Amino acid sequence: MRAFNLNGVARSVLAALLLLLSTTHVYAAEGDVDHEFELTIDDTIIDLVGDMTYHTFAFNGQVPGPLIHVKEGERIRVNVTNFTTLTHTIHWHGMIQRGSWQSDGVPDKTQKPIKPGDTFTYEFVAEPSGTHWYHCHVNVNEHVAIRGMWGAFIVEPKEPTEIEQKVTKDYVLMLSSWASKWAHSPGEGGVPGDVFDYFTINGKAFPESQAIRVEEGDVVRLRLIGAGEEVHSVHIHGHVFDIAFKDGHALPHPIKADTVLMGPGERYDLILYADNPGRWMIHDHVDTHTMNADRPDGGIMTVIEYREIDHDDEYYHWGHKEFQADFYFEEALQKPHGMHETSIHRGEPAL
Repeated sequence: MRAFNLNGVARSVLAALLLLLSTTHVYAAEGDVDHEFELTIDDTIIDLVGDMTYHTFAFNGQVPGPLIHVKEGERIRVNVTNFTTLTHTIHWHGMIQRGSWQSDGVPDKTQKPIKPGDTFTYEFVAEPSGTHWYHCHVNVNEHVAIRGMWGAFIVEPKEPTEIEQKVTKDYVLMLSSWASKWAHSPGEGGVPGDVFDYFTINGKAFPESQAIRVEEGDVVRLRLIGAGEEVHSVHIHGHVFDIAFKDGHALPHPIKADTVLMGPGERYDLILYADNPGRWMIHDHVDTHTMNADRPDGGIMTVIEYREIDHDDEYYHWGHKEFQADFYFEEALQKPHGMHETSIHRGEPAL
């Protein structure tokens, strides 16, 4: 199914050549840009959980795609090269695109789809601030719903709110669902009647997700992004949190809750005060979303681990699990602004 089977240096060189030869430009504004990024779209096999693998159209070979983290008002240029055999675009979900509507990424409305082997350049101003995301807008029923074509786009505000200034830990959780029937049938699926039987946080189902590690006294920001097809009801044990932001926008009166319902495309930023040391579940309360196919105790589940608590109990599922940082982009969010790839989310090229 692949038109190309390149990675590493070869892929970068070819992307640069294609950019010179076949790029379509859309200019948001005159003058230089603050950031210029290179994204490729690659046929990529990822592991959801256990031996359940899935053929995706991954940005830079990873699901979720690389974190893009910039400041409000910065000018962004993104060169997107398509190495798959199908057409694609990128929609920058949450961006206003004031004066740059041709960078909105809607096929046959704001641009021609990016053909296999072609490069398209998007250019726009990053506004408004908040938790946003990017995703394909061609055949969204397949490419977004079951092929992993999404990533987080975080825009830091010029003037952070009082609560944002207090945050000590910051995590991104992209929730999605998968239909195993179409796992290795790229170009098919994502149709009415599909049975979604795998559910993931950042492309992994429990127990292959990672713990969220905090210390007592932390002010924790959980950026929830509905990247898939399903509605989710996210419940956190042992805490009452503030629903402080909706679709990137600060709520004038945050809502106290222990469960938040979110639909496809929505974003909710939760502020949690780490004041109750222990081990506390985070899970989807749509209970079938905590299964891996016909097996319970999977899907959208993770654990808040306080560092003050020992985690070597023999009954604890993750008592001897090797912790892998940056699963929630928590380290990438601390790096200088830019685009950050994360090896923990990288798949393997589809042959």
